[in-house]
Amino acid sequence: MELSERKKKILRAVVESYIQTAEPVGSKALAAMAGLKVSSATIRNELAELTELGYLEQPHTSAGRVPSPQGYRLYVNELMEEQRLSLEETKQINDALHLKMRELDKVIDQAGRMVSQLTNYPAFAMAEGVRRLTIRRFDLILVDSVSFIAVVMTDSSVVKNKLFRLPADLSEPQLQLLTTLLNTAFVGKTLDQLTPELMRVAEHAAGNSYGLISLVVSFAMEVLDDLERSAVYTAGTSHILDHPEYQDLGKAQKLMSYLSEDRSLAQALALPALSGDDTKILIGPENVADELKDTSVVLASYDIGDGMKGVIGVVGPTRMDYAKVAAKLSYVADGLSKLFGQPELPPGTPEKEET
Repeated sequence: MELSERKKKILRAVVESYIQTAEPVGSKALAAMAGLKVSSATIRNELAELTELGYLEQPHTSAGRVPSPQGYRLYVNELMEEQRLSLEETKQINDALHLKMRELDKVIDQAGRMVSQLTNYPAFAMAEGVRRLTIRRFDLILVDSVSFIAVVMTDSSVVKNKLFRLPADLSEPQLQLLTTLLNTAFVGKTLDQLTPELMRVAEHAAGNSYGLISLVVSFAMEVLDDLERSAVYTAGTSHILDHPEYQDLGKAQKLMSYLSEDRSLAQALALPALSGDDTKILIGPENVADELKDTSVVLASYDIGDGMKGVIGVVGPTRMDYAKVAAKLSYVADGLSKLFGQPELPPGTPEKEET
């Protein structure tokens, strides 16, 4: 059934009032709002019909109405106005994205923390590998005669390092020889190919060199294994306590515990987030995980490059300012795509605020 313009206007007013106050909205409050220009009696009739149609709910007999998941969905699809970020907000996001952090996990973790601060909701950021990665380069750096640092760079430009301590002395020429062998035999190999190659090298390696090679290659395999999984970074889970819907500590603790389970969160969000539109809003029962059935999740995807995508989003009550949250996430996701696509964000001035 197609709603009349008056019903849509009233539904929009209920949603936006409830977003701001977290209190059920009554006919008198709606009648006082500018732009409706109808009597309390007319509003009461419209509220009753919207409730019957499933767009609103009435928590108590004498109370006002609150939006249902169906009402939020209509609001998001048809009634919500696009939000434009302020100059201060765009500057804050750009400053954070301009940080010279080249490791993928650090960039994504920082982005998640920033989104949580911007929205006052728990936030998550995720990188999903959609292809098999390889090692692009090995570097070995001598620290002293019994220790060295192994540095590996993947073909997705992720750099990891690890300090190794040895039971016997190692010279600079020996380390250079090992570096050459690693870059000759193990560069360009996928995780599945590294073990067979290591076994082949074992047949020809002399002295203690195989043991050192095995240490570095095992580290490289750990790096590739970690990157090919869905890495989820969560931030600001305690923000859930700032909202009246989660004053029940048992309810809040259940959601906070779920958000700390990276693997479960990745499985619940990867499919809807990494397919279709760049921005998605999942309202209440639309979430596949039972732990998220009473919450809303706003997601934005971004391109990492080299066949990889990422997701950034927030989790909060269904009484969420969807337009504002979606605008901020979309801007952050766009910035991340540009950051991973080139060394720096392109210079640009955000649009001025409308007054």
